[in-house]
Amino acid sequence: MKVSLYKIETKQFGRMDIDGDKVYTMPDGMPGFSGMKRFAIIEREEIWPFHSYQSLDDPTLVFYIMDPYLFKSDYTVDMEQVAREAGWEGDPAGDIRLYVIVNTSAGVPERITANLIGPIVVHTKRLEAIQLVLHNSLYSHQHRIFSGENGGGGADSRRAVSA
Repeated sequence: MKVSLYKIETKQFGRMDIDGDKVYTMPDGMPGFSGMKRFAIIEREEIWPFHSYQSLDDPTLVFYIMDPYLFKSDYTVDMEQVAREAGWEGDPAGDIRLYVIVNTSAGVPERITANLIGPIVVHTKRLEAIQLVLHNSLYSHQHRIFSGENGGGGADSRRAVSA
């Protein structure tokens, strides 16, 4: 049975109603978090360019995610291979979005890092998501997003990205 509205209490935003059409299922769950399969992407102006990847299975579990191209324009993932492996082959590329998990716990912008070897890929029409593990990658799981190692772009270049 599909739920049309989820009511959850989040740590950051308090009580929220999440539309069932905005809930993504991770068929294999979130690696390292047994039983965590349902998540919502919460986009709020006050935390932009970050989004909350909020678990609906455990409201205390939330990850911060963001579009990697905002700070690393040359980031590459073989999305055709991802689509094949996820069973999304033939679906429009515009239905598939890529995010990376961000560690903001340091509280100092220069120390904010992104996990480039474990991106989250979501299919906006199928409402499915997977976390990849990029083996033998030159990317880091602690890539600083406000540094000179970004390959163009920049997390603080909001106007250029949204125009």
